[in-house]
Amino acid sequence: MTDDIVASVVRQWQAVNPELDTGPMELIGRINRCAALLQQAEDAPLRSAGLSRAEFDLLGAVRRTNRELTPGELARETFSSGAAVTKRLRGLQERGLVDRRSDARDRRVAHVRLTDEGRAMVDELLPRQLAYERTVLSGLDERTRGELSSQLSELLVQLEGRLGGARR
Repeated sequence: MTDDIVASVVRQWQAVNPELDTGPMELIGRINRCAALLQQAEDAPLRSAGLSRAEFDLLGAVRRTNRELTPGELARETFSSGAAVTKRLRGLQERGLVDRRSDARDRRVAHVRLTDEGRAMVDELLPRQLAYERTVLSGLDERTRGELSSQLSELLVQLEGRLGGARR
């Protein structure tokens, strides 16, 4: 098996300080490196549609819940700050992909929904995005992908519980 960049970094640290426990670095370093590489690669279909991953996540959240969402709900659904959601929604509204309406009882609350164009864009892009992601992961067999997904899910549940990132 060929060494990855993290193995090289770990060897360097162990040469400088042999007593150092690099175990956490070996796992977290690889997760971070994979995340960075995937983020660079995975968004090609989205970029071709003129969307960022964060914008698509907002559109996808409204589509998959199949109801209007407030900006606060969208922030929770997409793990984003309220300010970031507001900025992204403004751009998506200018492009005609979402509509916002004020709440009848509380004018400070907005409800966000997809326009017909926004819904069509999500419905067209999601299968293309998933096909692209499938290609990115094609070097792993189905069993390995399933095991890795299960292990990462276990880690995510642990981290959400311990670091306060749990939803709802």
